[in-house]
Amino acid sequence: MIRVRRTLVGELSAEFAGTAILILFGVAVVAQVVTGKGTLGDHDSISWAWGFGVMLGIYTAGRISGAHLNPAVTLAMAVFRGFEWRKVLPYAVAQFLGAFVAALIVRWVYGDVLTSVDPHHTFATQGVFSTMPGNGSLPVSFSTAFADQVVGTAILLFLVMALTDVRNNSPITWFAPVAIALVVVAIGMAWGTNAGYAINPARDLGPRVASFITGYHTAFRAPGGGYYFWIPLVAPLIGGVVGAGAYRLLIERFLPAIGDDTQEVGELPVTPTVAHVA
Repeated sequence: MIRVRRTLVGELSAEFAGTAILILFGVAVVAQVVTGKGTLGDHDSISWAWGFGVMLGIYTAGRISGAHLNPAVTLAMAVFRGFEWRKVLPYAVAQFLGAFVAALIVRWVYGDVLTSVDPHHTFATQGVFSTMPGNGSLPVSFSTAFADQVVGTAILLFLVMALTDVRNNSPITWFAPVAIALVVVAIGMAWGTNAGYAINPARDLGPRVASFITGYHTAFRAPGGGYYFWIPLVAPLIGGVVGAGAYRLLIERFLPAIGDDTQEVGELPVTPTVAHVA
């Protein structure tokens, strides 16, 4: 067996593959539910499949790249966990490409049934690939959708920070992907109405571009008119930093240092530490 030293290329390859796994399950389950018209699943199956996609994507890429799979995660890790800034843009590009390629695969495999239920590739099935305010059917304003994406991604990053902080009784390594997957399932079940819980710029933009170049000419717009694509692109980046910052402010700075056995549970450290573990 030939061993290859981990490099940035390897990390980007892992981010590409892990994000592709996420999208292969997430976008495909929406395609199944939409084209099945309620006979092949519902909102709950969508939430669970997205969660499973996250879990399997993390198991795929975790050892090599840390399995961010999301530019909002990458940015938050650079701001609060010491992730190298020079890697932020390359990671985001790899994540976008993974999502884009995976969405093309779903578009190809589900092409016949998508055309059958929506021959002109309209808003009726556009939501298979990308999010829309009110999921394309409810009266949700752009401002509400933006706020929703900030809050949803903040919840995600707050809990990702908690679940990966070794000073905070984090789950053992092999179980952490399961715990993070359950976070995504819970967000899907609780925060899916206003903007479809993209909470990931790559997850939304990659499939959006894939659908646009394969016949969905309104892919960048919302049903009520206006360009919507920028909201699930920008708002999660803000929300991720807000959520990770909230964890730093409310929890992390009060945790004992690694190896400190003198601090009891519930007791504040004598000198609050802001040290962190990547």
